[in-house]
Amino acid sequence: MQAIRSRDTKPERLIRRLVHANGLRYRVAARPLPDLRRTADMVFRPAKVAVFIDGCYWHGCPEHYVSPKTNPGYWSEKVARNMARDRDTDQRLIDAGWLVLRFWEHTPAEESAAKIVQKVEERRRPNSDQGISI
Repeated sequence: MQAIRSRDTKPERLIRRLVHANGLRYRVAARPLPDLRRTADMVFRPAKVAVFIDGCYWHGCPEHYVSPKTNPGYWSEKVARNMARDRDTDQRLIDAGWLVLRFWEHTPAEESAAKIVQKVEERRRPNSDQGISI
């Protein structure tokens, strides 16, 4: 279990490199909310965007998750708890005004990075209805 990375996985590093090449800066493995004891893989604080790159096994990917052969009760319950925590995290961030982006590790990095760049830039643009009325 010690060898399993909780951050800086290959998919994360590749997506971060592509997002950085598009000129965006972010925090890595940071808490989006100070009182939330959970970290996002990438945090864009001014835009209020939290990005999670979820591993297929640990987060129960519908396409790739296969129940383990050894101690299946424990590991299946562990993955179910992870999935419930993910939903709770999403809801807490949404309630605080954040945009949550989740990608599976098998999603092409270019696709994930393009979506992140698009959403962060959208959130950075000032709304047209917030202008000064004359």
